[in-house]
Amino acid sequence: MIDTVTPDRLLARADLCARWAGLALGAAVAQGLATMDTEDMAMPFVAAVTAFGLCAVGGVLLGDSLTPAPQDRVRRAALSPRRVRDHVPPRMARLLVFQSGFLVLLLTIGVAAADADRAGHSGRALAVTCAVGLTRRLTPWPGLYYATPVLISVTLGTAACAWALRRIAHRPGENQQRHDRSWAITAAWGLLVSSQLLLVLGMIGRVLFYSRCAGMLGNITALVIYPLGLLSLFALGWSVFTIVVPRAVDDE
Repeated sequence: MIDTVTPDRLLARADLCARWAGLALGAAVAQGLATMDTEDMAMPFVAAVTAFGLCAVGGVLLGDSLTPAPQDRVRRAALSPRRVRDHVPPRMARLLVFQSGFLVLLLTIGVAAADADRAGHSGRALAVTCAVGLTRRLTPWPGLYYATPVLISVTLGTAACAWALRRIAHRPGENQQRHDRSWAITAAWGLLVSSQLLLVLGMIGRVLFYSRCAGMLGNITALVIYPLGLLSLFALGWSVFTIVVPRAVDDE
């Protein structure tokens, strides 16, 4: 007897392949961008992280679109309205929202405190004046030059994932399937936010490391960004694991 693969399992595997393809494409594009020959050593890395996050989001959204809504002849209406927050992971969703808010806050502070670098390019450096009156311009700093692609990518990714989560919550289907899809999309958004936050924290941490006159403000900032960096690493690992693990694939 020849085993047959049902259409549901084929669509589930197509969804999983789309997720992996998004990660693989993101890694390939990120490698190409990171090795670009340019005078600014930081912008290729910013572009690489941004491209990887957007490709991961695109792969998950493509996989979700490959799974059409079931066409049942009899539709059952639920007595309670479906809400997006009922299908996303509650604890991780709160953590990712917290990280996104902190990312916007850091970028706002970075843009406000940014200055021109030694070559005169605005929004790339932080001017630090030591006690002896010597002003140093430390780069890369998350000013407007580096913050613009980060904000654009996070805005686009947030809008696309929010639309997908709302679509999943209100379309017909089994409740478990809606949970699985919502978890995957939340993880894709988390990968984008966590990677961008790690990028910004890395910029700030590098400036603090090379600054010898940051003083008490630098120590307080270090106490904030280093634990936040560990938290972002945890969220990034959870996001990647949730994307690659076939939660929605039913092999039974």
